[in-house]
Amino acid sequence: MDVGERLKAIREQHGLSQRELAKRAGVTNSTISMIEKNSVSPSVSSLKKVLQGIPMSLVEFFAEDSDNESTQPVVYAPDDLLDLSVNDVQLKLVGRAFGKRALAFMIETYEPGADTGADLYVHEGEEAGLVVRGAFELTVGSEVYQLSKGDSYYFDSTRPHRFRNPYDEPCQIISATTPANF
Repeated sequence: MDVGERLKAIREQHGLSQRELAKRAGVTNSTISMIEKNSVSPSVSSLKKVLQGIPMSLVEFFAEDSDNESTQPVVYAPDDLLDLSVNDVQLKLVGRAFGKRALAFMIETYEPGADTGADLYVHEGEEAGLVVRGAFELTVGSEVYQLSKGDSYYFDSTRPHRFRNPYDEPCQIISATTPANF
C-alpha cells in the first residue's frame, strides 16, 4: 500500500487541508506534505500521531471496509492477514475482513534496529504479547525491559510506551491490543 497516497485520499475524504491536518495532529505542514509525496517514510508513532488528527487508527487506515458479517471469514491463512507495516516494523493484523473489532490481534516483526519511533505512544486500553523469536526492548513509562523468546508482557496502554529491537536478529511477537485503535 502506498502510505502517502492513502493519507492524501483519507485527508481529502475528510475535507481537511494539509495545514488543518497538521494543526490537529500537532505536526508541521511540511511533515504531512512529505508523507503524502512519499519523500519520507513515517515511523509507526509518527503515522499514529498524524492519524489522530483525523481521528483514525492504524487499523482503520490500512483496513478494507467490510461490515458484512456473512462475508467475514473465521480462519485466516498467512496471506489473508492485513499488512500494517511501517518501515522496518512489520505488523500483520489477524481478521482482515472483520469490521468493527474490539481487539487487534497481531503478529509483529521488528527487524534489527527497528523501533516504533522516538516518541512514546499513549492510548486507551491494554496491550499484551509473547516473544516467539529473538529479543527486543520494551519501554513503559520510565522503565526499560529486555525481553527474549518465551517472555511476555501486559500493561495499561495509557502508560507511555515504545518497542525497539537493538539486537542483530529479527524479533517476532504475537500481541493483542484493546481497543483495536492501534
